[in-house]
Amino acid sequence: MTDTLVSIDPRRTALLVMDYQNGVIGMLDEPDELLSNAADAIATVRRAGGHVGYVRVAFEDTDLEAIPPTSRMGARVAASADAFRNDSRETAVHERVAPQNGDIVVRKVRVGAFSTTDLDSQLRARGVDTLILAGISTSGVVLSTVRDASDRDYRVLVVADATADRESDVHQFLIERIFPRQADIITTAQLEDLLSSS
Repeated sequence: MTDTLVSIDPRRTALLVMDYQNGVIGMLDEPDELLSNAADAIATVRRAGGHVGYVRVAFEDTDLEAIPPTSRMGARVAASADAFRNDSRETAVHERVAPQNGDIVVRKVRVGAFSTTDLDSQLRARGVDTLILAGISTSGVVLSTVRDASDRDYRVLVVADATADRESDVHQFLIERIFPRQADIITTAQLEDLLSSS
């Protein structure tokens, strides 16, 4: 974990809660601690006056029709299209970490948080320059969003204990070896210190 971080301005910071959807959480063996950590991170950012954003993957009929046959993601989605529909209970954000009025909420139709949403413009309109990422899965939405956010010149932090992958060794490898090239790795406990010391 990162020891040399300086405090961050919560007014210019957004916590992105990514793919914390009923269907995705249902794929994890023991999600209770992860949900508690995410809820703690959300509460910490709210108390500090920061922004909270939600990214969820869900498809309308037109989205499904637009996926070309060359898309690997398209093949996975097509195999269980009903579970990925925008109005499905499976694509709703889990109630323990649900959005509140005034939060950013975007619906995506690809892996990363930015490419098929207006997330970047919503963040810029709020003056956000620092992103704190929590998501499922580490090898999916989190990896894609770390890369894209870094390319967009955001300061990026990943909350390791509010991020998970079905393959724990992949999660550890990304957290320890790959993400530190473009992001600071923190825990929910460190998040409180970073925001309160600004």
